[in-house]
This record gives sequence, structure tokens and C-alpha cells, in this order.
Amino acid sequence: MAVRKQLLYELIERLDETDHQTAYDFLMYLLDRSRKERMVWERIDETDEEEALTEEERQQLQSDEGYIIGGEAKREFGLQVDLP
Repeated sequence: MAVRKQLLYELIERLDETDHQTAYDFLMYLLDRSRKERMVWERIDETDEEEALTEEERQQLQSDEGYIIGGEAKREFGLQVDLP
């Protein structure tokens, strides 16, 4: 749901003056969180997928050992979801 900036301004105007610092701190938190999330996703995008895996992880992905099809996992673990 998109909120108009004017509505945000009006809400801030209606706050008691004692709550201004709390509102400011929360808005700063939201801005900081957004910036950090963006930086994390940018780093993830820059990471070479092959470099992100250890040799052991690559071997595990290429191995059939320990692979369980969805139906078997559902029965074995009593899962209530549909698995491929």
C-alpha cells in the first residue's frame, strides 16, 4: 500500500513533541536498514557463484548420495506439504 508523503507529514505533526525523537530515531533506523539491505544484495550479486561454494559443497551438489526425493522425505519426516 502506497502512503502519500503528505500523510506521513501530517502524522508527524500530530505527535506530541516528546515523541519527535522516537519518530526521528525510527525513521533513521528504516533508512539505515534499507541502505544495509541494498548493500548486502549488491555484494551477493557481485559474488561469483562458483567462488561462493567450497570444494566440499560442490562435491555434495554433484553427488547422488544422500539425495531424497520429495515423497520419501514427506513420509520419513511426516511432512504435511507437497514436495516435488
